[in-house]
Amino acid sequence: MASYEQEKITPYGDGEKSAQVEQMFDNIAPTYDKLNHRLSLNIDRGWRRKALLALQPHHPRRLLDIATGTGDFAIMAAQMLCPARLVGADISEGMMDIGRQKVRQLRLDDVISFERQDCLNLTYPDNSFDAVTAAFGIRNFQDLDRGLREMCRVLTPGGHLCIVELTRPVSFPMRQLFTIYSHTVLPIYGRLVSHEANAYHYLTRTIEAFPQGEAMTGILARAGFSKASFRRLTFGICTMYLATK
Repeated sequence: MASYEQEKITPYGDGEKSAQVEQMFDNIAPTYDKLNHRLSLNIDRGWRRKALLALQPHHPRRLLDIATGTGDFAIMAAQMLCPARLVGADISEGMMDIGRQKVRQLRLDDVISFERQDCLNLTYPDNSFDAVTAAFGIRNFQDLDRGLREMCRVLTPGGHLCIVELTRPVSFPMRQLFTIYSHTVLPIYGRLVSHEANAYHYLTRTIEAFPQGEAMTGILARAGFSKASFRRLTFGICTMYLATK
């Protein structure tokens, strides 16, 4: 079984990664949306939109949004793809509580539901969903291979996976600029707004350690997916991965 560097990185030091990630997101949930959009200059909305445009031709009726957080990707998916059912799954009830409030305000609660799930041990039967999405969450998996195999398992044959993940740019000068930004602005601003410096140091370290590009498509293939491809967005700050079961 493969082991990846980001699996060893935890927010608070020694201990089980999944429990620490749950605690971290519960802690930062009240300020997460504000920080997320400000730190990305709202570009993250465009990344999500591009990902969902890639799924639109397939007309998925049953969707699972893994590591849904406060539900931004799930909400946009409901609005753009018009599925019959969409489940947002996460380990952090604090994050999902924010998402539930947003969904109620938008009157989407007849389509979107939130469920606490361990993404390494999903409770859904095989072949339950036409599409699985994940935005900025799989870096936090304690076991990446196992999490991806679970995502493949719950997809219907021919179903589609779409992942949007923060990545480290590969070209000059964006690589150098991103390193400066992620090591200075991001943790300082994160500490000032959320009072959780650990969370944003953790974010930077996992972005730098996470496999990307061709390495990630190879991992997807080993997890059972076919036709795995990737597209770098905004000079490589973000990468979109598409794959088919």
